[in-house]
Amino acid sequence: MAKYGYTGAKPTQSSSANTGVFGVNDVVELLNKGKFKLQTIDVSYLVIAGGGSGGAPKPDGNVGATGGGGAGGYRNSYASETTGGGGSAETPLAVIPDGTTTYTVTIGAGGAGGSSANNGSNSVFSTITSTGGGRGGSAHSSYAGYSGGSSGGGGAIGSSGSGSGGGTAPSTPTQGFTGGNASGEYGVYSAGGGGGGAGEAGDNAAFRQGGNGGDGLSSLITGSAITRGGGGGGAAQAVPGTDGLGGSGGGGAGNANGTSGTANTGGGGGGNEGTNRSTGSGGSGVVILRYPNTVTATTSGLTTGGEQTDGSDKYIVITAGIGGTISWSAA
Repeated sequence: MAKYGYTGAKPTQSSSANTGVFGVNDVVELLNKGKFKLQTIDVSYLVIAGGGSGGAPKPDGNVGATGGGGAGGYRNSYASETTGGGGSAETPLAVIPDGTTTYTVTIGAGGAGGSSANNGSNSVFSTITSTGGGRGGSAHSSYAGYSGGSSGGGGAIGSSGSGSGGGTAPSTPTQGFTGGNASGEYGVYSAGGGGGGAGEAGDNAAFRQGGNGGDGLSSLITGSAITRGGGGGGAAQAVPGTDGLGGSGGGGAGNANGTSGTANTGGGGGGNEGTNRSTGSGGSGVVILRYPNTVTATTSGLTTGGEQTDGSDKYIVITAGIGGTISWSAA
């Protein structure tokens, strides 16, 4: 009896390649043996982690300025767009649209600010993880900005305590840029560095001038150009002084009490100007997925805006959820 359309020698069947004429029972048999190649679709992704907060305020005394928080890591595989840190677009993820295979999604929270300082949390889509942004350097003890998807700017309390920007951002793959250095001059003239952004490094502080946060990147993954992943601005303690601006794409500005990064952009929080102040929180992250309009996505445990259509593709914007899932099936 013919097998897979062959009466003589039959080609080898495997999970990566099949040759022949298959009925339903043939497919079921090969699936059970792990020898049938499942069809996949390519899903383009933009995965942005939560931004870091500005640096922690000084608990006593009346001098010091803190650095801006770094933007959350920015990983992009759509079209030929740039990914964070100046890298080329990554490769879309191949998924199985069988309606039962699920892929995990987590939206990273922004680093909590207020009286403390924290890195942002990671965002995840299946095997793709973006690293939370680094918090800004403080106005006491820990002057240097912290490493992250993009790293935080340095903080300062004067010439005796002036911090550098955070350590290098991830390089495999790239996700963002580093923060700027602080400027410490005779205490009351301290200024914090800007947090790194997805598109550029944070600015160094200068005399009575907080560093601006690094700008984010614009993406057309939803069909409209939207910029995300801006770093937080550093604060200036001097009176008069000029606080750093937040980077485009949701970065919070430096201020007496730092401004928080914008939700679902991964923007870094702004630094603050000194004693018993509050620092800006980082903005939460986001996961945006784009795929052919021949399939339909189903989510569980995630907050989304629902499927949207753009040309021959659909996309979905996921704004909240920890360990939720998404799957695809034929439309």
